[in-house]
Amino acid sequence: MTIHADRPVTETAVEDQAADVRRKFGISVEDYMLPARHQIQMVNPDGTLRSKEEQGTEPGHEYPTPDDAELLAAYERLVVGRRVNDQNSALVRQGRMAVYPSSHGQEACQVAAAMCLREGDWLFPTYRDAVAVMTRGVDPVEVMTIFRGDWHGGYDPKEHNVGIQCTPLTTQLLHAVGVAHAAKLRGENTVVMAMCGDGATSEGDFHEALNFAAVFHLPVIFFVQNNKYAISVPLSHQSVAPSLAHKAVGYGMAGERVDGNDLVALLAVMDRAVKLAREGSGPLLIEAHTYRMQAHTNADDATRYRPESEVAEWQAKDPLTRMKAYLTDKGLLDDDANSRIADHAEAVATQLREGLGEDVPVQPMDLFKYVFSKPTPQLKEQSELLADELAREEGAK
Repeated sequence: MTIHADRPVTETAVEDQAADVRRKFGISVEDYMLPARHQIQMVNPDGTLRSKEEQGTEPGHEYPTPDDAELLAAYERLVVGRRVNDQNSALVRQGRMAVYPSSHGQEACQVAAAMCLREGDWLFPTYRDAVAVMTRGVDPVEVMTIFRGDWHGGYDPKEHNVGIQCTPLTTQLLHAVGVAHAAKLRGENTVVMAMCGDGATSEGDFHEALNFAAVFHLPVIFFVQNNKYAISVPLSHQSVAPSLAHKAVGYGMAGERVDGNDLVALLAVMDRAVKLAREGSGPLLIEAHTYRMQAHTNADDATRYRPESEVAEWQAKDPLTRMKAYLTDKGLLDDDANSRIADHAEAVATQLREGLGEDVPVQPMDLFKYVFSKPTPQLKEQSELLADELAREEGAK
């Protein structure tokens, strides 16, 4: 709930905002913007359902449990995501991928972020959000093309309403806000999911994106996957705020924090956030507490900056085993369903092995073909030099 940018920020506008919040949620603007005092968690690490009193909800921060069909569909995507992460790590070791930033342990965040969106909505991922991009419906081999070291991102953003996985830290948030602003100007009922990690909240682009989205009252969900480390820098060296979700109030938007390894809670919180944004409540900031179980990338040695005891603690909070236990206890998951889901996950892994194992014809002149619509004099000179060198090599054969 933010103040509209098409009217002056006057005392009357603030009063109108307060009245709107009281009418919709029965609470004050401050209570709406501030996250609940405890993170939202619906399912314990052992898979048992928490009581309503233990879930962390408060007035204005209530979350109904998602229906069984949504939970089963999400679990299947969770299993596929874990298999993909492990398969890609193996492909890196085999030299068939150049690099891979695994989201092993964070797959619940990835699945929830993609599943809460409609077909016409947009997703702007980071380099670690390959599972979210796949869950959005992009071909797995196309998703991983960028990690093979190809010159292009692998898929058409317009076809899937998914931005290319972004390696420069936090720039995707500005892209997300721009798309949301354009959609609002065109009168489209579009919600944009802007994903980032805890390290991104230390960047200037984070401030610029949130401030612009709030001032222009844009339907953007800023989804922070707080996995405790920005490569090797712990969160305690980045921020001393009570939580990253508390940063929302400084921009005039609502914030919430959720257990990022609890897929049930994630779906509930994200579904509500998207609903509020679509209804015109403005941008929201969701912080998910999760953990990167593996190294930052295959080039990183995580043992140099975090203890094994910490990793072991988070292994007990694994989102996959938690969700499997919960669904089994509810009678929604039996041996046949487990076998079917496992077969699906293995089929995706096979698709990746075969697709990424194919040799891709190299066209050296493509280095210059897609940089500018009209090549600069320097690019033209460089392309001519390369063309001449290639011609001489061919003539020497």
